[in-house]
Amino acid sequence: MMRLRPSYGALFAAGLSLAGCSSTAEARSAGPRRAQALGVVVEQMYPHARDAFTEGLVYRGGWLYESTGLEGASSLRRVETETGRIDAAVSLPGDVFGEGLAAVGSRLVQLTWRSGRAFVYGLDSMQVERELRYDGEGWGLCHDGERLVMSDGSSVLQFRDPETFELVGSVEVRHEGAPVTRLNELECVGTDVYANIWLTRRIVRIDVASGEVTGLVDVGDILSRDGVGDISGVDVLNGIVYLPGRDRFLITGKYWPRVFEVAFVPRASGAAAAVE
Repeated sequence: MMRLRPSYGALFAAGLSLAGCSSTAEARSAGPRRAQALGVVVEQMYPHARDAFTEGLVYRGGWLYESTGLEGASSLRRVETETGRIDAAVSLPGDVFGEGLAAVGSRLVQLTWRSGRAFVYGLDSMQVERELRYDGEGWGLCHDGERLVMSDGSSVLQFRDPETFELVGSVEVRHEGAPVTRLNELECVGTDVYANIWLTRRIVRIDVASGEVTGLVDVGDILSRDGVGDISGVDVLNGIVYLPGRDRFLITGKYWPRVFEVAFVPRASGAAAAVE
């Protein structure tokens, strides 16, 4: 599956890909559990490099670290958030496709899509210190304080040892009893994981212990706001990182002209409607 650019209109018309239904007696008797419906309030907008095919974000020490994808164009960047200025950048080997990014202490771990290679960098030096190996595809990555949480485009979140990258567990993500597929970029916040859903304008909040979707964020037509600038050639929403102390997030997308600082707020309905 080539993860390249469908039209912008088609992306925002797409919904979550959900399949199957709960077959347990408990689920039948309890009925579907509704996720909280959330929208976004845009607090600030910052410049974003138009050549960035964004795959992962990390915020540390006032810097925004960004993983970009595509073979021959993948990179790791350290970016000044407010100006979009690239302070440092490292190019990946030409035959790999950069993917999710997570911080573990003083190191960064960057996935690749189909190469089975994860690069470990010094946070300050931005130099590769070692490589880790894994089977399957790499999509999103975050660190929950103990484990790395990884997505592979399916409905399953994998838990991995941050030192060895050994698989130590997994959980299936479900919304109202049905698996949620296309889990992409991840952000760990406390006991929750936030995940972009590829090809949609949605972010789900997941209780990492149970895999249950507890919140459904719709960012709306955020790129139509005044001051965003030229949106020709933009690709999907992808990229989410939490701003400690502000209770806000930075979100962006592939080739987007802006990074948005947003608050997630309840929508008037209070609970998420059926997902398309």
